Amino acid sequence: MKFIMRVVVTSIIAFGLSYILKAGVHMKDFWTAIIVAIVLAILNAILKPILILLTLPITFVTFGLFLFVINACMILLAEKVVPGFVVDGFWWALLFSLLLSIATSLLYKEDNVQRNERDQ
Repeated sequence: MKFIMRVVVTSIIAFGLSYILKAGVHMKDFWTAIIVAIVLAILNAILKPILILLTLPITFVTFGLFLFVINACMILLAEKVVPGFVVDGFWWALLFSLLLSIATSLLYKEDNVQRNERDQ
């Protein structure tokens, strides 16, 4: 159930960001946003750890900033897989991934704070 809620929240945020970033990120409809969220979850679970391990030296040299590039690559890869999801280049993917990460982190942080308060 938790996975489904995270996918729904991520898809809502991604769909909203596609409206905010109309010039560079396009989604056909909300179902496309749900598919994008599922594909991103799969890519982040399987491919992202491998990429992080392979690029560990450059990540150390850039003090972790290269992780933003890996996130943008995940967005561009999701674009290739999901029909109806179009990103107009690397910089738009980087901005989209950054905003998506910030928004989901803030929402999940609030959820974790409320859960911790309830458990105590």
